[in-house]
Amino acid sequence: MKQYLDMCRHILEHGTEKGDRTGTGTISVFGYQNRYDLQEGFPLVTTKKTAFRLIVSELLWFLKGDTNIRTLLQENNHIWDEWAFAQWVESEDYDGPDMTDFGRRSQKEPVFAEQYNQQMAEFRQRVLDDPEFAETYADLGPVYGEQWRSWPTSTGGSIDQLKNVIESIRNNPDSRRHIVTAWNPEFVDEMALPPCHTFFQFYVADGKLSCQLYQRSADVFLGVPFNIASYALLTHLVARECGLEPGEFIHTFGDAHIYQNHMEQVKEQLSRKPKPLPSLVISDSKDSIFQLETEDITIEGYYPDPRIKAPVAV
Repeated sequence: MKQYLDMCRHILEHGTEKGDRTGTGTISVFGYQNRYDLQEGFPLVTTKKTAFRLIVSELLWFLKGDTNIRTLLQENNHIWDEWAFAQWVESEDYDGPDMTDFGRRSQKEPVFAEQYNQQMAEFRQRVLDDPEFAETYADLGPVYGEQWRSWPTSTGGSIDQLKNVIESIRNNPDSRRHIVTAWNPEFVDEMALPPCHTFFQFYVADGKLSCQLYQRSADVFLGVPFNIASYALLTHLVARECGLEPGEFIHTFGDAHIYQNHMEQVKEQLSRKPKPLPSLVISDSKDSIFQLETEDITIEGYYPDPRIKAPVAV
């Protein structure tokens, strides 16, 4: 994962200080690209432990077209909790303690952090226990899964972009239109978080399938290791569905940034030496990638350095 670490180092050395939506502040570069040869191993960061099971369950959530975090909570996956929780505490139905500016205050005020954690725990449990509550407050709007699998049309229908692109790869592999987009301008304001990884394109050559992702906004320390592994896994899965071998994953960035409160964590990670990459194992018990469950996808030979904790900017 030298490519990822080199990007971290490049941002620290050449980035520009910028403000951001969360008020946290970043150091940022615009326009950067990394390439990962998937034949050389699965690109899961080894200089800190990265939760592969969460990456798998989130990607399968996307593939199923799901947008409600109740499914993720049932898998003990909390990647999207903060954005759903924000919808709840900002609603007229919420009557608990004031959670205004909860993301930053919870990091600075111990008493507030205790209240925040209590309210979050209650929210999670209610989502799991109350399907009606979950339908109202745990749905993130038309985020990735809906755009990938059910892009709304002007005539009231929908387009399954992912299935269409798989058929296109199978039937016309040399096409330059193997594209899936999550950026739907009409619905961006209805999404809990507008897509950061906005669109991806597949390319077939020499019996191998490659994928290039354009990511408009990238939290380099916390988010990008997940994004790399998620799209590398997607490339493996689509290649499997189309009878191809995985080729490269190309990661192209718009605004690639390190948050100001992640600086020490990044420096600690850069002090560590990368280890050999693990191998991906996909069960052959299912006929299609759309039937896969989290336990069907595992990795072998993953011996990372310990996890490095950092706050999420919401």
